[in-house]
Amino acid sequence: MNLAMWRTALTVIPRMEKAEWIQLDVVSRWLISTRAAVLIITLIPCVIAGLLAIRTARFNAELWLLVTIGLIMAHATNNLLNDLIDYKMGVDRNNYFRTQYGVQPLESGLMTVRQNLVYAAVTALVALACGACLVYLRGGPTFWLLSLGAFLVLFYTWPLKYIGLGEVAVLVVWGPLMIGGGYFVTTGQWDWHVFIASLPYALGATSVIFGKHIDKFDADTAKHIHTLPVLLGEKASRYTVIAMMLGQYVFVGYLVVTGYFSAALSLVLLAGGALLRALRVYSRPKPAVPPPNYPAKSWPLWYVAFSFMHNRDFGLWFLVGLSADVILHRVSL
Repeated sequence: MNLAMWRTALTVIPRMEKAEWIQLDVVSRWLISTRAAVLIITLIPCVIAGLLAIRTARFNAELWLLVTIGLIMAHATNNLLNDLIDYKMGVDRNNYFRTQYGVQPLESGLMTVRQNLVYAAVTALVALACGACLVYLRGGPTFWLLSLGAFLVLFYTWPLKYIGLGEVAVLVVWGPLMIGGGYFVTTGQWDWHVFIASLPYALGATSVIFGKHIDKFDADTAKHIHTLPVLLGEKASRYTVIAMMLGQYVFVGYLVVTGYFSAALSLVLLAGGALLRALRVYSRPKPAVPPPNYPAKSWPLWYVAFSFMHNRDFGLWFLVGLSADVILHRVSL
């Protein structure tokens, strides 16, 4: 057991040599190989779905816990399969972008394909077990939500990412599917207001993957990986991200003005500092070298780093505002 490494793997994607890897416990290896540091992007929409369910007094803690574990494990499975498919297709060879910002266990020779498949199988089985329980407890519609989620997990890396649909998949998964679907499974009812309420965070998550793919623009173009930024072009993609970030606040404003949310959700404006920094970065081409004081270990990440920081701050204040809104909503009943 290496608690220090667990904490590290939950906050960053560490670089690692073979000698270090051999000394790690199985949990540390799983956390690193699943890129556990980014799984918070899935935890947040699960919490949002739970808070929205609490507002209705139809919250079921056991069902919500199954949803949360299942979705986090599905995301982890996707990350494992993403590395495996890219490795088998030769995408990560020759110091490709993915291997520069953190260890790719297969490409670095830390894991075998068999070991990756074992990790993916166990992780996927946990996700499927949670899904099967939810289908049994909630019935037919949950099966279709599970099926859509499984399809996107299995086919995100190929072919969806290769034909400009990866970003669309992220928008669907991290909004309507996770938040709207999570709310439905937890409460047993569908609400179109929840669907709209899922879009602010979904746009933030999509801005992160957009930023990552803009950072990889040249490498993906050379390898004929037609992500949406490759299809749109670098400049158009940067301004698309700007529009998505501003759209997060527009949707929150709409939900406050129409009365679905209270003014407590205005707390998202406290993410304005991160928003302004991100907007300044996205309004300009990527610098050739990292600016002074930019963390060396983060380069060549650039756009995605600022998207991630804004999404983190927006998500935090969205949760704080939503928690306050839930309290106000319950008190007023």
